[in-house]
Amino acid sequence: MLLFSSMDSHVIFDFNQNSEINEWIIVDDVVMGGRSSGSFKLNDEGFGVFEGSVSLENNGGFSSVRYRSPKKLVKGYRKIILKIRGDGKKYEFRIKSNSRDYYSYIAPIQTSGAWEEIEIALKDMYPSVRGRRLNRPNFEDDYIEEVTFLIGNKKKDDFKLLIDKIELK
Repeated sequence: MLLFSSMDSHVIFDFNQNSEINEWIIVDDVVMGGRSSGSFKLNDEGFGVFEGSVSLENNGGFSSVRYRSPKKLVKGYRKIILKIRGDGKKYEFRIKSNSRDYYSYIAPIQTSGAWEEIEIALKDMYPSVRGRRLNRPNFEDDYIEEVTFLIGNKKKDDFKLLIDKIELK
């Protein structure tokens, strides 16, 4: 009788030249009067490209790209692996177990400018809304329904993040 089996990785999104990216949506600070602008596309190599400019005008200061999917079971997985190439800037990776929740679970990520594999322990992702940490437990849900990359470094800046793969391990 098998008492324990290690779970293989489970892909949340794997970008390639044929990826359908219509479900990836930009949400900028314009929703509250800001002037930041982000875009999302596939490049010729098939990587997802999140790029744009962060503006502090009109109390702005962030740009994000989010992907909502059918609920993915994460019970039994311990971490998220991001295969990305940033521009040396700090981003946030966010998840929601229910897309209707007003808060997200957050992990800050510092990019190096090179391709890298970033491991994020699910249990270390903390709940936050509008930059305020909530007095709730860190992530311990059984499902993920939304993932987001956000830049909001409190300064006017251009940014570019290439995304190859997001998976559970």
